[in-house]
Amino acid sequence: MQENNLTLAYEFFLLGFKVSLNYRIFLLFLLLVIYCAIMCGNLLIIALVSTSKNLHTPMYFFISQLSISDILLSTDIVPNMFYVLLNNGATITFIGCLAQICFFCTAEGYECLLLTMMSYDRYVAICNPLYYVSIMTSSFYVNLNILFWFLCFSNTFTYILSASRLKFCVRNTVDHFFCDIVPLMEISCSDTFPLKLQMCLLSIPMLLIPSIIIIISYGNIVRAVLQIQSNMSRQKAFSTCSSHLTVVSIFYLTLFSVYILPANEQTSEVNKIMSLLYTVFTPLINPIIYSFRNKDIKKAVQETIQKYL
Repeated sequence: MQENNLTLAYEFFLLGFKVSLNYRIFLLFLLLVIYCAIMCGNLLIIALVSTSKNLHTPMYFFISQLSISDILLSTDIVPNMFYVLLNNGATITFIGCLAQICFFCTAEGYECLLLTMMSYDRYVAICNPLYYVSIMTSSFYVNLNILFWFLCFSNTFTYILSASRLKFCVRNTVDHFFCDIVPLMEISCSDTFPLKLQMCLLSIPMLLIPSIIIIISYGNIVRAVLQIQSNMSRQKAFSTCSSHLTVVSIFYLTLFSVYILPANEQTSEVNKIMSLLYTVFTPLINPIIYSFRNKDIKKAVQETIQKYL
């Protein structure tokens, strides 16, 4: 494998976390517990939304789709992370690396679009309640959901095509716990400017525009709620948005800290910790936020338990 007197690398070594054996074992068991909780919590939400007629509404449909995305994201990252922790680093093929990037980018992109749609749903429900039923029809949000998945797969496919053309000369060590597009570009000996430009252009419809829509939606929501005279009605309106706003804040803050902030402002270890937040922590807290703080979910759980007891 010679090209221009340089040895090309077709597999990568994921460094993982540079900690002692005891810390790695602790982190391994912690991640195992978290992964089990992620699967149980999100599968529970999917089952409840699918079986409970009271939850057959646009918002709960979006929540169930968010659970599907969280399962896809965590399953793409966490099991391989177990192997990395057990072996204090692990080798992954170029094809395997691209496959992990594919599922990761698709799940992350889909969550960006889905959270945007959820904020719009809350905007219509609070600011235009009389038109809510006519706007948020089942055909509208189901077709929109299909479109979101299609757009994310198409977007990811362009990344994969560009990344597959990168060349990696001798240096094949990735200072991360999973394959991500940014660490790959850092060790590539190819010209990465076209890929960086492509990422910037595609981030406009996938990240920038959704962020603007969320800010505008919640700006209008806050303005509408503050105009409500009754304190009880105002508190009820805010409570319907608090769960979603919490999820959006955590997701976007961690995502922007990793991909938007300049790389020289944070170390690789800080970058890994922030990546853990949106790949592991966010899929864990999503079902917690939407179940423990939601009366409809609690009621559906109680009805299901009573049905089978």
